[in-house]
Amino acid sequence: MAQLDVALIGAGGIARTHLPAWTALGARVRIYSPDDRAPGLADAFGATAVQSPEEAMAGADVVDVCTPTDTHREIALAAVAAGANVLCEKPLALTAADAGLIADAAETAGLRLYPGHVVRFFPAYARLRELVSGGALGRVAVARFTRTGRYPTWSPWFADPSRSGGILVDQMIHDFDIARWLFGEVVRVHAQQRGHLTAPAPDGAVATGTAVLTHETGVITQVVGVWAPPDTPFRTTFHVTGTGGTARHDSLAAPGLRVVGGSGATVGGIPSGDFGESPYAVQIREFAAAFAGDGPEPRVSARDGVAAVRIAEAAAESDRTGRAVAIERSPV
Repeated sequence: MAQLDVALIGAGGIARTHLPAWTALGARVRIYSPDDRAPGLADAFGATAVQSPEEAMAGADVVDVCTPTDTHREIALAAVAAGANVLCEKPLALTAADAGLIADAAETAGLRLYPGHVVRFFPAYARLRELVSGGALGRVAVARFTRTGRYPTWSPWFADPSRSGGILVDQMIHDFDIARWLFGEVVRVHAQQRGHLTAPAPDGAVATGTAVLTHETGVITQVVGVWAPPDTPFRTTFHVTGTGGTARHDSLAAPGLRVVGGSGATVGGIPSGDFGESPYAVQIREFAAAFAGDGPEPRVSARDGVAAVRIAEAAAESDRTGRAVAIERSPV
């Protein structure tokens, strides 16, 4: 693979998962962050800290956007204007209109844009995709996804819906994307959220969200998200049932994935937390190969990122209005 020149914008928690993957691939990385964290992060991984986003992007093959969601549009468009491909953390933008604008700009410029929907790269979810697409579960009727983690009070912007979109957009978009990936376009969303939904969020704050998605295939998906108290362990689950069997996943269980056929026999499993390799590393290697022109198209596209924001936006509208929201099928 050709050596890539990468501009990493941001030096927070997600940047600290991306940077080791880039350096493991031999990329040259320049880091810019408006705070004082870039030099320490750069020193830890042999990267270079710079003083401005323009300096980071100059001559870059790829700009990796690891900043708060409300900054994604400006940074991603600047990257495209600089002639760079883009990896942008999820959500691609706060609104579907802005996400579509970024995708259109990259497409017009002949550049690649990939959203960081890393859950597609976690083994249990990748295996579930194989089971569903291969017909092992038969015709799927219902599915349930949950995602629980501590309320992200370490950065105040998460609790501010004008910056993050709140739990429906920031956290639950992971499973909105997975549901669409597995079961097809979403045509209707009914959602609500409760708890502490504004900034600032004190330690011990709790927020929950629930959404019911109707897919054009007829599958019904329930997505539950929780921002919980500090001592709550991170946990994800899914339960997918079709005419041919059921797949269950619990990230705190062992095995983490269990598939049961009509006879009740267990036919597969993945140990909890044993990924073998960081899903972030798998994701970035797949993107890097495409950026370098050495690999097939990755399993997630710019339009997937736009569609996920559209579902999350509909969920937020449903919560505001108390009504189900229909989603028109987006152009490809």
